[in-house]
Amino acid sequence: MGNYWQERNKPYQPGQAEAFKVSRSKIELFMQCPRCFWLDARLKIKRPNGPPFNINKTIDELYKKEFDRHRQAGTPHKIMADNQIKAVPMQHDSLDQWRHNFTGIVAVHQPTNLHVFGAIDDLWVDDQGNAIVVDYKATSKDKEVSIDSDWQISYKRQLEVYQWLLRQNGLPVSDTGYFVYTNARIDVDGFNDHLEFRTKLIPYKGSDAWVEPTLVKMKQCLDGDMPAVGMAAMGGECDFCLYARQRTELTLKALKKKS
Repeated sequence: MGNYWQERNKPYQPGQAEAFKVSRSKIELFMQCPRCFWLDARLKIKRPNGPPFNINKTIDELYKKEFDRHRQAGTPHKIMADNQIKAVPMQHDSLDQWRHNFTGIVAVHQPTNLHVFGAIDDLWVDDQGNAIVVDYKATSKDKEVSIDSDWQISYKRQLEVYQWLLRQNGLPVSDTGYFVYTNARIDVDGFNDHLEFRTKLIPYKGSDAWVEPTLVKMKQCLDGDMPAVGMAAMGGECDFCLYARQRTELTLKALKKKS
């Protein structure tokens, strides 16, 4: 197990012949900050991890069980019927693999030799035979959920990468995907060992046209020197780069005072 883990996480070597694995989340990391991506891929210096979202993961698993019952029966889920979606959960021999975090759905981008992968939440199929990418999201806020905030562009890019991967695997894919977005209510009288949710189905028409040009830029980044401190996706300096620079400056000042 130790050797497998070490092999799977080898740093990128410029000019290497072996395909280099980049997950959907690494593409998002590059979009947010090329410098952070370079440090991760070349030196295995990763951004600090946030806390695990265990409740969100649980909701994902329960949704999968729920949609899988309809998948086996070949029937639409209630949320699909309520929103007049002419589709059913897709049956596919590779679905379990495509959902698994460390395998996912894979495509090797030949121009860059990047092994791109990502684990999908769900797939539906419409009455024309097109695959529909579906992503589960969960939160708790005092207003209706949407995907309109600037930071939620990462949700949209996530769905578009999955659409690209499916097309690379020869599947006809609908441009429109869906977010099954559930919101835990806080306008109730108490907890009482029970959470109530309101779930909204949000359509999103994606375009994966940006994916391949981005992979080319990622390859150039991997083969080049460490990028300078740049701008974060939402404007301003990358918070992680800013912290690292200020911490280094303070450390150097402290050492200079001691000497």
